[in-house]
Amino acid sequence: MEIGWMHYLRQRQVLVFFVLLSMSGVGAELEPYSVAEEVEIGSFVANLGKDLGLGLTELSTRGARIISQGNKEYLQLKVQTGDLLINEKLDREELCGSTDPCLLYFQLLMEKPLEVFQAELRVEDINDHSPVFTEKEMILKIPENSPLGIAFPLSNALDLDVGSNNVQNYKISPNSQFRVLTRKLSDGRMYPELVLEEELDREVEPEIVLTLTALDGGSPPRYGTAQVLIEVVDSNDNAPEFGQPIYKVHIPENSPVGSLVVTVSASDLDSGIYGKISYTLFQPSEDISKTLEVNPVTGEIRLKKQVDFETVLSYEVDIKATDGGGLSGKCTLLLQVVDVNDNPPEVTMSALTSPIPENSPEIVVAVFSVSDPDSGDNGKTISSIQDDLPFLLKPSVKNFYTLVTERALDREERAQYNITITVTDLGTPRLKTQHNLTVTVSDVNDNAPAFSQSSYTLRVRENNSPALHIGSVSATDRDAGANAQVTYSLLLPPHDPHLPLASLVSINADNGQLFALRALDYEALQAFEFGVRAADRGSPALSSQALVRVLVVDDNDNAPFVLYPLQNGSAPCTELVPRAAEAGYLVTKVVAVDGDSGQNAWLSYQLLKATEPGLFGVWAHNGEVRTARLLSERDAVKHRLLVLVEDNGEPPLSASVTLHVLLVDGFSQPYLPLPDVAAAEARADPLTVYLVIALASVSSLFLVSVLVFVAVRLCRRSRAASGGGCAVPEGPFAGHLVDVSGTGTLSPQLPV
Repeated sequence: MEIGWMHYLRQRQVLVFFVLLSMSGVGAELEPYSVAEEVEIGSFVANLGKDLGLGLTELSTRGARIISQGNKEYLQLKVQTGDLLINEKLDREELCGSTDPCLLYFQLLMEKPLEVFQAELRVEDINDHSPVFTEKEMILKIPENSPLGIAFPLSNALDLDVGSNNVQNYKISPNSQFRVLTRKLSDGRMYPELVLEEELDREVEPEIVLTLTALDGGSPPRYGTAQVLIEVVDSNDNAPEFGQPIYKVHIPENSPVGSLVVTVSASDLDSGIYGKISYTLFQPSEDISKTLEVNPVTGEIRLKKQVDFETVLSYEVDIKATDGGGLSGKCTLLLQVVDVNDNPPEVTMSALTSPIPENSPEIVVAVFSVSDPDSGDNGKTISSIQDDLPFLLKPSVKNFYTLVTERALDREERAQYNITITVTDLGTPRLKTQHNLTVTVSDVNDNAPAFSQSSYTLRVRENNSPALHIGSVSATDRDAGANAQVTYSLLLPPHDPHLPLASLVSINADNGQLFALRALDYEALQAFEFGVRAADRGSPALSSQALVRVLVVDDNDNAPFVLYPLQNGSAPCTELVPRAAEAGYLVTKVVAVDGDSGQNAWLSYQLLKATEPGLFGVWAHNGEVRTARLLSERDAVKHRLLVLVEDNGEPPLSASVTLHVLLVDGFSQPYLPLPDVAAAEARADPLTVYLVIALASVSSLFLVSVLVFVAVRLCRRSRAASGGGCAVPEGPFAGHLVDVSGTGTLSPQLPV
């Protein structure tokens, strides 16, 4: 009886749930289906596609599936054919107990778009259980003076089947004293009564043994038997009577085991053994026997196990009071279980979409339902999520919710969301359930690569080796996957015959490393620039640009070049110095240039060798050759000086120049310098020759100065046109060096 009530109440709750769900307009209601219990797995139930008027592929494309109550999946849907098949063996007695009809409620859920159809499956009973007596031997004590026609209730047989397959009739073994009547209880169960047909005589027959048979209505019928032992006792003319025929009691479902439910009491007017009363539960079901117990002496009824409102709402049982003479009376206990808030809400996830694309409009992320088996406010629920998330909970139908995006999401801002669905009931105290979801955001190509800086300045030393790595550019993309894979390429300016950039640099498309394709020459190209593009692999691809400027660093690869005096292999230039010259007299000036720049072009001058050491000196910073002391008659007429010109590079480079100096008595006396002094003195008119040589020397010096000035101007114009310029060293430098700046101009003469 307990199992029957439990399943009956559960099925009633399920029925109410689906009735309310269908009233809310979720979807159409399908015709009820039926199937016999114990059919094989895979048995055909119905074709839902035909019943709904859908094509074979529509169930599959719309994501159709079966949702059943609880964790059991009794049914399965073949979306390819639309057939509804049995997924687990159905035992009607396990599913519904004594409840008839036995109905399984399920839903057909189609996700695209969301649509729900209600349906029910009726599990038909088969006669697979025989009647069973809970008491295999029943003992009756019947007074011998009992009147004819008196009825004695007997224990009924239990049959797990229902309807016509349940117990329908009772029979007693042939005898002359008794016959059996089949009675029907208010709940439809059949129980037997033994009716006295002939007076008893204890002295003739003190004990009678009969066989009671219970038969069900199956075909063929099943049966069960029990023994009835009748003891004929002396006369007992008063049966026990209860103070009230019905006891109505309410008990909370959280009452502990052993709690007192009620105390029943009966009285008997007889005395002695005939007035001594014992209490028992009359014909209790299996569930009631496990739940309640009665003290046979005091009549106290207590809990043997904790009751559960969600399983059984109420209990009804008869209490029998029997005196020592075998007479008995009955009362009825109606026990109503009071609900307490002892069940937290339950969340059932029906559909979940993850990942979801960024920049999408409002989309459905999840579909779920909420249930609470408690009643009243204890079963009412409210659902919520965190406030700081771009998601909304929307009620769909009764107890169904959809989780949707509140706005378009940005993966670069946040790639994953941990959503906690909190469901709280309205009971006291309130109970809540949390369900965690992880939703990831998929990437779309909405971010262009970004360079680490808008422009790059790279330096490379001239005379580099080909394929030299000169630097790198770097760009990052906030997207992911292929949308974040960056490739690099050069953006070369329009073709310039004087600046073939395509032959100067190349770039690694994968990592942005830049390489010089050939050796660079500072003297030909001081700087150049170009653009670099970074593009991702998205569709469509996005890109950005940066400017790269390459500065060529000078290397000391040019030795000083002497402009004056020229060392061209012709007759050497001879400088004339009067013997009357004072110390510090300017003899001449060595003029040299260096094609390099900076300190590589800072020149210093040094006298390496002289015919007469100590007579002449060279100023280190400007190359001026001056007398170191007063001349004397003892000094040789002809002198040869070797001057070294050296730059300040690392390592330093140098050049040398040979000067010829001739001492003369005075410019008023013609003097012709000859390689041999004796031969010069032998020539005629030496003063005239000397004057001619002096004039030629002065003219040559002037001509060289003009040429140097013109060369400097041309150099500046050509370098300005090529983006460079005649480099001028900056900052302080050593005082013994002269900066010629690669122009070939004479440095200003410092004071002596």
